[in-house]
Amino acid sequence: MANHKSSIKRIRSNAAKRLRNRYQAKTTRNAIKRLRGTTTKVDAAPLLSKVISMLDRLAKKNVIHKNKASNNKSKLTKFVNALS
Repeated sequence: MANHKSSIKRIRSNAAKRLRNRYQAKTTRNAIKRLRGTTTKVDAAPLLSKVISMLDRLAKKNVIHKNKASNNKSKLTKFVNALS
């Protein structure tokens, strides 16, 4: 157990941030799976913009690395453009 007040508070805030980060990352992964499951470009286009926004937000907050976000955005854009 931590002894200092500041370290006790840091433990509490880290736990809260960890839960929030896990929730946002899992939500983004589910959105990516939903996007990959689409079969038409009409359905995929609005989903793609939402997923790109989510990935950018995660990268900005350092939940995922910026290059991982960039790679995901690139692959998903290629996927949507290949749809008919």
